[in-house]
Amino acid sequence: MTITTQGQFIDEKIIPSSPKQILLNAFDMNCVGHINHGLWTHPRDQSTRFNQLDYWTDLAKTLEAGLFDGLFIADITGVYDVYQNGIDLTLKESIQLPSHDPATLISAMAAATQHLGFGVTVNLSYESPYQFARRFASLDHLTRGRIGWNIVTGYLDSAERLIGQKGLKDHDLRYEQAEEFLTLCYKFWEGSWESDAVRNDKANRIYTDPKKVHPVQHQGKFYQSQGVFQVSPSPQRTPVLFQAGASPRGLNFATRHAECVFIGGDQVDKIKQQVQQIRGLASEQGRDPSSIKIFVGSTVVTAETDALAQEKLAEYSRYASPEAGLAHFSSSVGIDLSQFADDEAIPYRQTNSIASVNQKFKEQQITPADLKAQHLLGGRYPLIVGSGQTVADRLIHILDETGIDGFNLTRTVAPESHHDFIQWVIPELQARGRYKTQYQSGTLRHKLFEQGDLLPTAHPVDGYRCQPQQPKLQLVTETALKQQIA
Repeated sequence: MTITTQGQFIDEKIIPSSPKQILLNAFDMNCVGHINHGLWTHPRDQSTRFNQLDYWTDLAKTLEAGLFDGLFIADITGVYDVYQNGIDLTLKESIQLPSHDPATLISAMAAATQHLGFGVTVNLSYESPYQFARRFASLDHLTRGRIGWNIVTGYLDSAERLIGQKGLKDHDLRYEQAEEFLTLCYKFWEGSWESDAVRNDKANRIYTDPKKVHPVQHQGKFYQSQGVFQVSPSPQRTPVLFQAGASPRGLNFATRHAECVFIGGDQVDKIKQQVQQIRGLASEQGRDPSSIKIFVGSTVVTAETDALAQEKLAEYSRYASPEAGLAHFSSSVGIDLSQFADDEAIPYRQTNSIASVNQKFKEQQITPADLKAQHLLGGRYPLIVGSGQTVADRLIHILDETGIDGFNLTRTVAPESHHDFIQWVIPELQARGRYKTQYQSGTLRHKLFEQGDLLPTAHPVDGYRCQPQQPKLQLVTETALKQQIA
């Protein structure tokens, strides 16, 4: 059974009423080595400039020129120290180390652009809900409603040690905490200030109407808070919510809260199954299945012709580090993969790391050699190689056959890979009516869903929204009533 983008169930294939346009995010991180490890050594790669602001403002302007929907910025708390039981390779190959706070980049990039959205990863396990909610409400104001939050709960023991804890919390307990964190954020963003609380009335010396601002009262298992939220309502109130949970508990959380869901996969039939599952679960949660945009992570190497693209891939692969990719993968599953011979099947072990990734060892016979082959460019995302026409064919095929909504494009050689995609692939997609030729106005949420700036009433946030206060009924005594009559 399949669900159309309009939320209708049909038996076999997704049949859109008109060709669906592809959504695109650039997938990056405030570091040198993000997904495709080792390519920082390529002579044309500029990712070692990640700590310079113009590196990011130039990237933002490039993506906006290419009409990208957003720049999605990943982040981690902690370091990858599982492979070889240390961080030597992590440091040498800069496997997301050093990495800097992504939120610090947003204001500058927003000032350099008008339409590009920004999805920022923040691990709620190590945040105060109040301070986090205040920071993102402030960013929503400054970006004029172009901010999104990728909700993660963390999967690294090294992060727990950094903040003084003994070890990673149980996987499902992290999601229980995430539910309460989000509930409290909803109360801050949506429940403290009425929409028309700010009057900015100079003549009467009233900036904010006191009757329209209300304290939050929260007493929970993980968090307590009492008081008024400090930030007035921002354009979106709640930032666009991104999530990538793929375990049963993660999917339940994602289909309850997320507006955009990231999935992995390199086979059309398996991607399609994930899409059907996500949309079905969303429907069970009382949400419109089409109210969730689903993105697949992909790496693209493109050039003027297929032959030149293959030459570029061969060139890139000489600089890539499949072993660094294996070290990254080790921390993702919580298993030191260096202990296994290249041809030895990796046994399944239950860990508190990324459950959906670890599950593959239970379902398949996978060796380190298999993983290194998948990490041709140092990263495990599916690789699409070819001319603009070939890449466009593949992207459209995946979208039409699976029911996804778009792609998260990793960088290879930065910023060359984005320039190549914009030069060769975007025009092909536009010529076929599968990619926009101009931006819509409005917030990130409105650009993605075309239904206004705020979350819809079917979303759980609606239960926490601030309602206008009703006038209190005054009790009139018999004596007072007689006096009024007299």
